[in-house]
Amino acid sequence: MSRLELFAVHGVGEVKAGDDLVTLFLKALEQQGDELRPFDVVFVTSKVVSKSEGRVVAFDGSDEARESLIAQESTRILRRRGPLRITETPHGFINANAGIDHSNTPAGTAVLLPLDPDRSARRFRAEIGRRLAIDLAVLVTDTFGRTWRNGVTDVAIGCAGLVPILDLRGSVDASGRTLEVTEVAIVDELAGAANLVLAKAANTPFAIARGVPREHFGEGSVGEHVVRRPNGDLFR
Repeated sequence: MSRLELFAVHGVGEVKAGDDLVTLFLKALEQQGDELRPFDVVFVTSKVVSKSEGRVVAFDGSDEARESLIAQESTRILRRRGPLRITETPHGFINANAGIDHSNTPAGTAVLLPLDPDRSARRFRAEIGRRLAIDLAVLVTDTFGRTWRNGVTDVAIGCAGLVPILDLRGSVDASGRTLEVTEVAIVDELAGAANLVLAKAANTPFAIARGVPREHFGEGSVGEHVVRRPNGDLFR
């Protein structure tokens, strides 16, 4: 990859339950004078996916309501510290407070993670293909913390049309040594880069990457290929 272009899609208003995200995306893209090209990668934030899919619930901000929501959205709680819970969700994600989000949402509500982000990505991609007859990839992204590192970054929680992991095992490095364990999370690297242009407070839930090598396009999912299985986790 010698050159990668990333840009946000501006002009998207508040997303509500039942809204057609593809229509909102294409309309905003047209209004800013851009168009999709084959082998673009489209980024969609999980928040607008959740809002369009009706994953917004009443939330009064109380400790009791927070604990109830976290319990509802978690398969288990790994750690507790003050109001913070490190949880495992039904998707297999390890994150803070089950990914429940209170920012950029109407007062008295909270946004839950999409039920199946991979499926959401596949549907978005399929509808783009139906309308425009071009092949591209779609990533649903969300902001996660990292164990033992300060700060947050965006990662892919759903994908369609892109091979999630670049498996370099068996290849050789520049010194001729055989790589034995190297697997690169392409979808997470792209999601983190896209976060640089997705302003949190500017109604920019969509972005596009152009220039991703075509060999990275293909089948795969976050749930199947990125989420580490318990028997491969050294910390459980």
